[in-house]
Amino acid sequence: MSKIKTAYFCQNCGYESTKWAGKCPGCQQWNTFVEELIQKDAKKGGAAGATDWQTYHEVPVTSRKIQPLHSVQTQETIRVQTPDEELNRVLGGGIVPGSIVLVAGEPGIGKSTLFLQMGLQLTESTVLYISGEESEQQVKMRADRLGMKNEHFYLLTETSTQAIFSEIKKLKPELIIVDSIQTLQSPFIESSPGSVSQIRECAAEFQQFAKETNTPVFLIGHITKEGSIAGPKILEHMVDTVLQFEGDRHHVYRILRTLKNRFGSTSELGIYQMNESGMAPVRNPSEILITQKEEALSGTSIATIMEGARPLLIEVQALVAQSVYGTPQRTVSGFDLRRLQLLLAVLEKRGGFHFGVKDVFLNLAGGLKVEDPSIDLAVLVALLSSYEDVPVRQEICFAGEVGLSGEIRAVSRIEQRIAEAEKLGFARIVVSKYNQKIAGSKKYGIEVVQMGQVEEVYRYLFS
Repeated sequence: MSKIKTAYFCQNCGYESTKWAGKCPGCQQWNTFVEELIQKDAKKGGAAGATDWQTYHEVPVTSRKIQPLHSVQTQETIRVQTPDEELNRVLGGGIVPGSIVLVAGEPGIGKSTLFLQMGLQLTESTVLYISGEESEQQVKMRADRLGMKNEHFYLLTETSTQAIFSEIKKLKPELIIVDSIQTLQSPFIESSPGSVSQIRECAAEFQQFAKETNTPVFLIGHITKEGSIAGPKILEHMVDTVLQFEGDRHHVYRILRTLKNRFGSTSELGIYQMNESGMAPVRNPSEILITQKEEALSGTSIATIMEGARPLLIEVQALVAQSVYGTPQRTVSGFDLRRLQLLLAVLEKRGGFHFGVKDVFLNLAGGLKVEDPSIDLAVLVALLSSYEDVPVRQEICFAGEVGLSGEIRAVSRIEQRIAEAEKLGFARIVVSKYNQKIAGSKKYGIEVVQMGQVEEVYRYLFS
């Protein structure tokens, strides 16, 4: 009788050790090691160790030889286009055959609904939906609610990877959706489902399947209470694409953001609207990110930002109030707090505004988290508008980065930003004068106002 083997795994990064340690050598975190049962000898051969892909799926063994790089033949990747334009965008133009995609998000955010909807829409492909969390009846009820039918859509409720691959061999699907990777269990690892070793082993088996059969696989995953993807960090390294599903369950809008993509840009996002019939892609997100107001209010401005290759117009809301405590508050939503403190310091030093005795609250409408530095100018204008209690004219939008000396710096892709503002009916856009060559090379139907210092913007808007 073989001896039961155990190992210790870090629950944060997946580091494996033969003995327990208080501090993980991999990620430097304390008290993250947990003992798990393993049985690695089963993989070395025999009937019990039939985890080889060739044994499961009758895939011929190919020999790999060393060859010079210049002799490697390349060809354009043919992507599978889905009816969902937002999903095509975040994937880099469509589904790449043989790719493995990890999708993570909070419970109830709509991950299962979105990819069940995608599978039902692909009527020309054989799709297998593997559910380890729900029964056939629950999945069928959701499909009925979506109001979609697909004769080539198949469902399997199973958690054992050996049974799953046996069914895959019979069906030979063209696309696989796994919901979720944390519920699967490989028979060659003795630990419970959801453990570090199980997640890593199950993901490795699906990765090998995807690469050797050229079949795309979508893995739906959980996230921890800290907001990171559950399981070892190596899980994100194993897959080709990582998508994060964000949003508030109490709001109708959801954001699908690309965190990693070996086949496209990592700064793309897709916006969806949750309704009774599933996830509806938002064609023009700029319209929903700008609040329609009957009268102008102080403390609001419109920023022109870029998310990947997509220009967006978003409303920035600021509230500056007299502090009632000894230490003024700084509260932000969707914006970097340290960046806000930097802009307040610029206004204090260069403009003489006394924000040091004021509470400052900043919010980006729509639940977006923006890292584009071109939003600086709109944030600064919203702060000044609330400070002076003077509204900014609604037909003006802004695009510019603010430097420490109070200068307005040039931003990239200024033509696309101006075109988007013009399409939405804005009359003026304030940009950096250092974008003069770019912005002045074309005639627009919108007035392009070019400025170089924060003082000029203040005089232009509030004098």
